[in-house]
Amino acid sequence: MPNILVVEDSPTMRQLISFAMRRLPNANVIEATDGVDALKKLSTSKVDIILADINMPVMDGLKLVSLVRGNPEYKEIPIIIITTEGAEEDRKRALQIGANDFLAKPVQTQELLNIVKKYLGMK
Repeated sequence: MPNILVVEDSPTMRQLISFAMRRLPNANVIEATDGVDALKKLSTSKVDIILADINMPVMDGLKLVSLVRGNPEYKEIPIIIITTEGAEEDRKRALQIGANDFLAKPVQTQELLNIVKKYLGMK
């Protein structure tokens, strides 16, 4: 049963991603509104994959990636970064600091599911 952490400050976007993730068999979706909230959720739940937006108040996705990668307890968790179209710099930066993959908004549900399945080792 995969635990999927969705970190996104926009309620609409967060709902959309969470809804898509619930189509995976037995998926448990944990929602966080920003990086700080995400770290809180990480400390209390076992997480198998993180889907994080880059542009968020309080703590953005890049800071979250670097903190997760810097923590021995979480550093193996795959991180998929979600960026706005054409944010090439953000994407490069995210991958440099340890994100596994990225997706551009608007997110295509099928593409998102395929990427998540790949990292969770699901067919």
